[in-house]
Amino acid sequence: MTSFDDRDGQIWYNGKLTPWRDTKIHVLSHGLHYASAVFEGVRVYNGKIFKNQEHNERLIRSGEILGFKVPYTVEQLNKACEEVVKANKVTNGYIRPIAWRGSEMIAVSAQNCTIHVAIATWEWPSYFGKEAKEKGLKLTWADWKRPSPETEPTASKAAGLYMICTLSKHKAEEKGFNDALMLDYRGYVAEATGANVFFVMNGEIHTPKPDCFLDGITRRTVIGLAKDLGYKVVERHIKPEELANAQEAFLTGTAAEVTPIGSVDNYKFTVGEVCHKLMTAFDKLVGR
Repeated sequence: MTSFDDRDGQIWYNGKLTPWRDTKIHVLSHGLHYASAVFEGVRVYNGKIFKNQEHNERLIRSGEILGFKVPYTVEQLNKACEEVVKANKVTNGYIRPIAWRGSEMIAVSAQNCTIHVAIATWEWPSYFGKEAKEKGLKLTWADWKRPSPETEPTASKAAGLYMICTLSKHKAEEKGFNDALMLDYRGYVAEATGANVFFVMNGEIHTPKPDCFLDGITRRTVIGLAKDLGYKVVERHIKPEELANAQEAFLTGTAAEVTPIGSVDNYKFTVGEVCHKLMTAFDKLVGR
């Protein structure tokens, strides 16, 4: 596996394309020490960027939630994403825009830090692979819980919010699982480590209410697809024991796209009609 700091190509960095290996930050950047960074994950399908506008709008909004202004407009970011995809000849891949506070101050206080922006892209196949689409993912419960919005800026896609996701994902993989399902601070089902979750219960699609975790762009897209297919979608608080009432389950996200869940510990699900219809509808939407 080639390290991400040693690749050919170009990265859009503070307004211009820069050779990949020359795109560096200082070790004393505030974003590294205090997690004052926001980012996005965006897919490219057949050379076209999926939901580019929505992702860059959220990047700017996330920066505002963390108290800084991304120094580019949505239109400039949209164009930059297109430029970097073209420069790197990416056909089916991933884009990672990120904005962070620089190194002018290295303390909790950071009003005078410059805001930097970089956008990288690379070819990237399915995150979970073909087998997961056919058999469903094997999940376990995470030890960590999604925090209260009174304790963290949970409406932002902020780097620091993913620390417990990495911890949960690593532990799940060490135990032989694909991923972990997280509860929120109240004990309700929240999300996986990097994807939203849905359950099919007697013909209806139920999904946790995103009041303390990210309301994913793919999540909203799939809700729209489900409604177009005639399914009733219910957004509500879901207790973990209610998984016993679900016949199917699936994850959604930029990386996960629409991926069925086969099990969450002792709760078992089928990769059934609803999952297949939504996977097909999503593939059609993105032109795959």
